[in-house]
Formats: sequence, C-alpha cells, structure tokens
Amino acid sequence: MIAFRNFALRRGERLLLSDVDLALHAGWRVGVVGRNGTGKSSLFAAIRGEVEADRGDIDVPGRVRIASVAQETPSLSDAAIDFVLGGDAEIAAVVRAEAEANAREDWEAVAAAHQRLAELNGYDAEARAGRLLHGLGFPAETHRRAVSAFSGGWRVRLNLARALMMPSDLLLLDEPTNHLDLDAVLWLEQWLLKYPGTLLLISHDREFLDGVSTHTLHLNDGRAKLYAGDYTAFERQRAEHLRQQQIAHEKEQAERAHLQKFIDRFKAKASKARQAQSRMKRLAKLAGTEAVRAEREFRIDFPAPLRLPHALLRINDGVCGYASKPSPSRGGLGGDGVVSGALIAGQHHPHPGPPLEGEGAVRILENVGFGLEAGDRIGLLGPNGAGKSTLVKSLVGELPLLDGERYAHPDLRIGYFAQHTVESLRAGASPIDHLRDLSPDTPTQAFRDFLGKWYFPGDRAFESIDGFSGGERARLALALIAWKQPNVLLLDEPTNHLDLDMREALAEALSDFDGAIVLVSHDRHLIGLVSDSFWRVSDGVVKPFDGDLDEYAAWLRARPAGEQARAPAMPKAAAPEPAKPPPKANPHKLGRAEARVAELEQALAGIETELADPATYSDGNRIAELGQRQAALRAQLDEAETELLALYG
Repeated sequence: MIAFRNFALRRGERLLLSDVDLALHAGWRVGVVGRNGTGKSSLFAAIRGEVEADRGDIDVPGRVRIASVAQETPSLSDAAIDFVLGGDAEIAAVVRAEAEANAREDWEAVAAAHQRLAELNGYDAEARAGRLLHGLGFPAETHRRAVSAFSGGWRVRLNLARALMMPSDLLLLDEPTNHLDLDAVLWLEQWLLKYPGTLLLISHDREFLDGVSTHTLHLNDGRAKLYAGDYTAFERQRAEHLRQQQIAHEKEQAERAHLQKFIDRFKAKASKARQAQSRMKRLAKLAGTEAVRAEREFRIDFPAPLRLPHALLRINDGVCGYASKPSPSRGGLGGDGVVSGALIAGQHHPHPGPPLEGEGAVRILENVGFGLEAGDRIGLLGPNGAGKSTLVKSLVGELPLLDGERYAHPDLRIGYFAQHTVESLRAGASPIDHLRDLSPDTPTQAFRDFLGKWYFPGDRAFESIDGFSGGERARLALALIAWKQPNVLLLDEPTNHLDLDMREALAEALSDFDGAIVLVSHDRHLIGLVSDSFWRVSDGVVKPFDGDLDEYAAWLRARPAGEQARAPAMPKAAAPEPAKPPPKANPHKLGRAEARVAELEQALAGIETELADPATYSDGNRIAELGQRQAALRAQLDEAETELLALYG
C-alpha cells in the first residue's frame, strides 16, 4: 500500500531520515518506534502529503482514504455525538440534509435522504458514534453536551473518536493513549484489533504496541528498519542483529590487522611484493562493517529519603472533594500540584465537562480509608474522572478533606508529579534556576553535578527550558522531585511526554526507591513493574482490587455491556443539612409513562426499519408519509421522555 523509495526527509537543517526503501502492505498494523526527535511525526506528515520528501519518493495510492487525529479542536456548540458523527462526512451531510428537509416539510427531499442513508448503511451511524464515545469514557448523559463544554483532555478524546468514525483504509495514530485512562486504553486496543484497514501507530507504550502491532518500524540514526512482529519481537530481533553486526565487525578488524601486518613487513621485499599487493587489494575490498554504537542507556535514580518512618500517611473515613464548585478552566485530566514541596496553582475538574450548577461542596469520594507505609507500591485503577487525581491531591494535602481525618508523619516528605506539572515549569528559566528556587543557598556546582545525572550536562543546565522538548521538561520535573529526597512519591500520569527508553529508566528508578509510591498511569508496563498492589477508584469509592493487570483487563471485558468503560456519575453536591428524599412517583403514573416511551420507541423503530428497505422507495407517496410520521414520533418521544424523567424526580 505505501512504498518508500530512496526516501529522505529533512526538517530545517536537520536530516531526519535518509535512504529509506521499504513497503508497508494492506492490513498491517505497524508500530512506529524510536526516540523523540527521530522523525516519527514528520513521517506521518509526509504520508499525509503535508511535507515533501527531501529526496526520493513516497507512494500512497490516490484512492486510499486516510484518517488521523486532529491536533486542535475548535470550541464548537455542536453536540459531542454530532461532532464524532461528522467524522463520516458523507453520512453527516445526509443527516443534515434530512433534518433541513424535515424542517421545511420537503418530503421528497426527506425520501431522497433516507434512500441515500440506506445506500450508505447509515442508519446505525449514530449508534456507532455513541459506542465510540462510550468506549472512550463518555457517559451517555454527556453525548449531547456541546464540544465547547469539555476540557482539553476530553476534547482530545473527541478528536480520537471522530478519527475512528472516519471511513478509512489507512489510520494514522500519533500517541493515541496519552490522554486516556487504562480502561479506555484497553478498549482502544480491542477496537484496533478489529480495524480492517492498515494502521500506523506511534506509541511509547510497549504493552499497547505488543497488544496491537503485527510489524514494527524502528527509526534510529537517520534510518528506518522494518521488523516483523510486535515490540517484544522487535527487541529480540534487534538485539540479535546488533550482536551479529558486532561479531562481523570484530572478525573484520582482526583480518584487517593481520593483512596490514603482512603488508608492513613484506611490501619492501621484491620476493614478497606480489603477495603484498594482493593483500592490499584484499584490504581495500573489505566491507567496512560498522562497529555497534551502543545507544545511550538512560539511568536515573531517586536518592534515598533523608528519613523513612514506617507509617507515613493515612486518610481515615475521608470524604474527598471540593469545598466549592471547581472551575472548568483547567479540568478534565487532573490538576497541578506540589512538585517537591513547591505549590503550583491549578484546579481540577472531576468529570467530563462543566461542574454541576449551584454552589456548595462537591463530594467525589466517600468513606476513604487509605494508608501508606514505607515500601508500599500502589497502582490506582479506574476511569478518568472517577477521582484518582482527587485522591492523590487529598493525600498531598492540597485538597482538604470535606470530612474524616488525614494523618501525616512529622517527617513526611512528598514528591508530587501532577498531570500539569510539566506545563507549569517556569517559562524562560533554566534547570539551574528551577533548582535554585528550591534550594537558594546550595552551590551552583552541586546543581550541575546533580543535573548531569539527569542528562542535563554542561551548558545544557543553564539553557532556557523554552527550547526543551516535552520529554526533557518531564525529565526536569522528575529531577526537581528527586532533589528534595522525598519518602513518598505521588505520581499522576508521569509518562505522557517520555519515550520508551526514559520510561524504562523511570520504572527501574521507582523499583529501587525505598519509600512509598502511589502511581496513576495508563502505561501497563510501568504500572505493572512498579506496583505490588492495586486499588480501584470508581463510583465514588476506593477499594482494593484483588488481582494483577491481566485480571483487571479480563474483569473489564467480562462486565455487562452497559457498564463497559463507564465513567462515573456526576459528583454530588453536599447540602448544609441532610436533604429530604424526593417524594416517590405514583407507581401507576410511572408505569404508564414507561409504557408510553416504550410504545413510541417501538413505533419509531418500525418506521426506520421500513425506511431502510430499498423496496420502500418505489412508492413516493409512502416515503413522504413515513417521513412525516417519523418526525411526529420523534417529537412525541422527546416529550414522553421529558415527562418520564420528571416522574423519576
């Protein structure tokens, strides 16, 4: 499907890729891996035709439909489900045409729209869009909410759902799991396994790559090499390739030394001149096998805590939430917080979209009993918006408990990485400046020695972070935490900006850490290596999960379909006094209302079934009649559902 011939790609003065010759075939699921800056995203841009090759060709058949995730989401008034449905542009256009024709009572146009929908198999399009939203963590009550009401992280999910909705032969996904919780990552993995087209996937999540990929494209040192198999298979093949290359290099070097020794000894002797000339030719023809240049292995560490008491931190009978309604300005994916004791202002948004109307406390988690002792390694599971970040912020002490007690040992020292920590680093400042903020009296040389261990050597320690990549900023944020020698690490999605090598280094460093750890991460490899136990945060409670990540994935798949990837209900506003329960609805009225809704739904389904039958379109009068009845039934159903909701109280 996609062929690269002598392909080279440059960005500015920098040559990213050269001499690429390979083909990617239809139906392959290709994991694209490599360190940050090796050209992965630029390669996608070239496939989309957004940048031109510096040399050579890239052939993508013109008939291939390409889908990818938009980088920006405008602040739209469109409902979320309509935005996702718009991914299938043709069906969305027909749906709009039908609505406009209904509004002006143009029944011939309505009939034509129905016929076109039948041809496109579009009658289940809205249901498919709803399933995508559901799988990515949007509860049903948010599907009709305006796109503009969602925070940034949830809009990223909307963009992903819209891309998955697009009819495509080639799907390009660049770090699709970065803003997903583990539940949604597991759902997306299953969806991609059923995708019938060709998939190119950039990811630093090795478990996700192992679960999805049939092939691996490795970008390194300006080259691209294709391997058969998932990421683990790639690692094995690459290790063997490098081993064989080193053996060949060492063998060639030994032969070179032997030939050169003969030439040096006998080239001046007439009797040996012919043999010397022969060996000189042989030396010139040797292939010049390159020695294996070991890729720099990242290794970081968190220094031993200054003090490590046994019982570090505990919440008893806690109610976690917000004393007043949180602001929607920075919400959706968690909040900012303490980085090694330095408070960074920020706010958290506990569910998709804006909070409930009205003032008062917002209760997220009830009856929380959660403690940390030295050596604990706890991974938090559960969907985004369920309260994982709220629990972490309550442990930090940034969010005071609404009820219950928080006990902290006098020697407690917390290192906190929040989801917005990277963005909250001080613009224009250097790594040295950030450390000086934490320890004004420490000599500069001590800062330089420390930063060198975190791969900010020499003058790099004095450079403004404005020019740093996301991965470098994340590394600096982790270094600031390590500098304070904490005895508790509270890490909320620390890997979003880190490549595979840095994630491996972080996993090793956390495994060697002597203090306690609470980790929130969608990276199964990291959370699986680091965590000894798991707690699930969902439906307003925090409780242990008895099993490992494989058992958690199996448990998610085994739940009833209506509960799959379900986001939590909207948080409850606490009243100053216990509220009286609403009066119960008259059971006879409730029964009649439910029966009325069911009756209208059945009638509407019957009409839509008839409209989906191509034979119906032979009778223009019948089509017009069905269109009118459909519009009337939809209006009656909306009214009946409103009455039913009112009876539920």
